[in-house]
Amino acid sequence: MPWRRVRNPYEPVRVLSDDHLERIHLASLRLLSDTGMRVLDPGARERFAAGGCRVADEVVRFDPELVEHALSQAPGRFRLRARNPERDLLIGDDHVVFGSVGGPAFVHDVERGRRAGTLDELVEYLRVIQQLDIVHHEGGGSFEPMDRPADTRHLDVALAQIRHLDKNWQGILLGRARAEDGIEMAAIALGTDRDGLAEAPALLGIANTNTPLTLDVPMAEGIIAYADAGQAVCITPFTLAGAMAPVTLAGALALQNAELLAGATLVQLVRPGAPVVYGSFTSNVDMRSGSPAFGTPEYAKAAQASGQLARRYGLPFRSSNVTASNTVDAQSAYESAMSLWGAVMGGANLVNHAAGWLEGGLTASFEKLIVDAEMLQMVAAYLEPIVVDDDTLALDAIAEVGPGGHFFGSPHTMARYEDAFYRPLVSDWRNFETWAEHGSVDTTERAHRIWRRLLAESESPALDPAIDEALVAYVRRRTSD
Repeated sequence: MPWRRVRNPYEPVRVLSDDHLERIHLASLRLLSDTGMRVLDPGARERFAAGGCRVADEVVRFDPELVEHALSQAPGRFRLRARNPERDLLIGDDHVVFGSVGGPAFVHDVERGRRAGTLDELVEYLRVIQQLDIVHHEGGGSFEPMDRPADTRHLDVALAQIRHLDKNWQGILLGRARAEDGIEMAAIALGTDRDGLAEAPALLGIANTNTPLTLDVPMAEGIIAYADAGQAVCITPFTLAGAMAPVTLAGALALQNAELLAGATLVQLVRPGAPVVYGSFTSNVDMRSGSPAFGTPEYAKAAQASGQLARRYGLPFRSSNVTASNTVDAQSAYESAMSLWGAVMGGANLVNHAAGWLEGGLTASFEKLIVDAEMLQMVAAYLEPIVVDDDTLALDAIAEVGPGGHFFGSPHTMARYEDAFYRPLVSDWRNFETWAEHGSVDTTERAHRIWRRLLAESESPALDPAIDEALVAYVRRRTSD
């Protein structure tokens, strides 16, 4: 499927009544006012205090009016620049952006198995992402290149993202230094400076709170750095019902919402009008083992309820495509289908981890990247409205064929058959005998062959040699600091 912006023409699913939505909102404000948010970073506590919050030791308490005012300053829609201007992203309204998996510790494919990844393998993954036009946005380092030093590998990742993608890529908010490096490298890549980047943002970073009700030092530093530079921050509490959050969805949502409101308030106190995204990651655990569960009915309902909360505050909404499956199998597909349903029909503007996520987020899979791309293409095709006009109603064609006829060779069919229906990337629609004669190849093996072909055909988009030289010099300087 060629590159295009995806829009959702349908009304989002509403799993909460207006009364219940308001009760969750008021419960969140009560948590922030009475219990408060534990903020470990002194700089963040100073920002909160200067903005009018009540700070005692490490606990910050918020007046509801302050929170409401802060959120009223955040934009409901914003643009993110890409190296290729035709691939700039619109975040908000009815736009839907699909981002690739980001952050796993491991990588997997059927040839080499599960392993700690290398920078060379990360480059392979990025080159396949570049080939998949349904993946609009790179999700922040598809997996960790473990062959590079931990304190500087983010520089290697950012350089690889810039070199091998002309799409928008996600920055890293884990501490001030990493956040600032991403900002500087994005500015170099786009031929601008920090002021230019603030006027036309290019970076979005995910800030995870430590549920329950804690904001740690690295995340606070990253939020402040990005907000100060005018870049987008997606506040995303990692709220697992039954573990770090109440076992009830209403309680988990109230806790998620309180942490989101605290983080979004910090963004606006740093820079009023800076873009902020409502991030949802509420799911549940397996109460028999304590392991996180993803792609569950509870996950889908929480995503749709979170979309309602995001719209209440006028914020763009982020959800995810997730599965707890350890391999590319039926479980990984049906859990991802449930996740995508919850996200897209919940009105998500950014679907993070939309392609490649496996094993509860511990692993990035080459084959799952392809299977998910198929699912995303199908979702995008589903979101295309049905056209109803004289031509598509086809009354003349029906009359021409007449009772008892068929439409295979009719002029109406012949003029449209090439583009009439969605054509799959991975699915095999041949009958059993033909499929068996060609080796009985299953979905995972077909996906493997596809990503291998895409990688072989890939060419990294051209990059101005002077910009590349400046980026290499920046990485060299920061690595030696």
